[in-house]
Amino acid sequence: MKNFIGIIGTNSDNSTNRLLLQFIQKHFADKANIEICEIKNLPAFNKPEDKKAPYEVQKLADKIRKADGVIISSPEYNHSVPAILKSTLEWLSYTNQALIDKPVMLTGASYGRLGSSRAQTHLRQILDAPELKARIMPSSEFLIGYSLQAFDDNGNLTDQYKIEELEQIFNDFIKFVDITNQLVNTNDSHKKKATNFSWEEN
Repeated sequence: MKNFIGIIGTNSDNSTNRLLLQFIQKHFADKANIEICEIKNLPAFNKPEDKKAPYEVQKLADKIRKADGVIISSPEYNHSVPAILKSTLEWLSYTNQALIDKPVMLTGASYGRLGSSRAQTHLRQILDAPELKARIMPSSEFLIGYSLQAFDDNGNLTDQYKIEELEQIFNDFIKFVDITNQLVNTNDSHKKKATNFSWEEN
């Protein structure tokens, strides 16, 4: 059974992305252990001179390193990801590169009709940066639009079509994790490059 980390990409106390990750955790409990992580209490990124992450950031990084893969669920704010998610990724990129070669699945729920499509596009660009270099699952985009109406009182998705779509994407992600980890075990060039990467020199 796979071990995944689910990251709620917002600091909102009432987020449908939290509901989505909780549904994924419950619905796929027979296929993966998913630990859901909050980032809402992480400090805003402030470039440390010693390149060491704050304790809570390092704690998240350690969990990411040990996991088989990561699921990020983000809303869309002003056509992009929330500031807290961008800040978290900046911490990870500058201090420990925990996402290097880590398989990542993107999901998103948003109040509008388009879900988080533009935020996911932006997030793919961010995760492909030299000091992050996550392995984002291609050709997959799971979006929940009008998310305030998407869940019942028990936190379950109500649209059977969306559930079936999610099941297909999640099954693909499990295969993607296996294939990615096989490739990573034979090639550690990304990690070597990240070790020598400096924001000041690029």
